[in-house]
Amino acid sequence: MNKTIIHKEALTFIQYKIEQLNHILQETLSATASEDSKSSAGDKHETAVSMAQLEQEKLTTQINEYIKLKAELKSLNPEHIHHTIQKGSLIETNNGWFYLSIGLGQVKTNDISFFCISQEAPLGKLLIGKSANETIEFNGRITHIINVC
Repeated sequence: MNKTIIHKEALTFIQYKIEQLNHILQETLSATASEDSKSSAGDKHETAVSMAQLEQEKLTTQINEYIKLKAELKSLNPEHIHHTIQKGSLIETNNGWFYLSIGLGQVKTNDISFFCISQEAPLGKLLIGKSANETIEFNGRITHIINVC
């Protein structure tokens, strides 16, 4: 697998998530605006408006987190080849491909599937400093490192 392609796929995945959340936020804002324009008084109306505002805050927080992750991912140079595992490494193992970058979890596209993990994740901590032909044990499972780039 090509690290540049993996990097681009991860960026595309993050952008998709940001767009999805923005769309939901806009729908929530529209619904709140139409709810505010109704002239119904009472606790039920105030509760609905408060719940919508909480949802908007939650969505905004999620969007901001993805924006931070995107910036962190963009700071990595996918052209840089690593011989030992460090942030920015693409790792081929007997249990799949891992991109040690940001914590996104599994990213699936039409042709490829890989895991974006952070170096702070338990698995990321175990992988740091390792190289090809080494093994680690994680959750009772042996993982053989085949290649690092």
